[in-house]
Amino acid sequence: MAKKSMKEREEKRKRLVARLASKRAELKKAMFDASLSDEAREQARVRFHSMPRDASATRVHNRCGLTGRTHGYYRKFGLGRNKLREAAMRGDIPGLVKASW
Repeated sequence: MAKKSMKEREEKRKRLVARLASKRAELKKAMFDASLSDEAREQARVRFHSMPRDASATRVHNRCGLTGRTHGYYRKFGLGRNKLREAAMRGDIPGLVKASW
């Protein structure tokens, strides 16, 4: 089980990414726009790099909804492998059965 502080940190990152996504996209577009002057592009680059690191979407980890575990995460179900297996064995996930051959 992940610490509560780690789960809250991830939620904070998600909120920050959502809040600054449009501003990041605008600055990124300006940085690579060849029609702008060099000074304007440099100013956009400086403003982009002064934004918080956690505003980048790549800093957000997928976490299990129950335990907060990052590894062994199944995106389709939003659960880690351990909790997914437990839920499948209880029959909580319709259509999901244990493989046997």
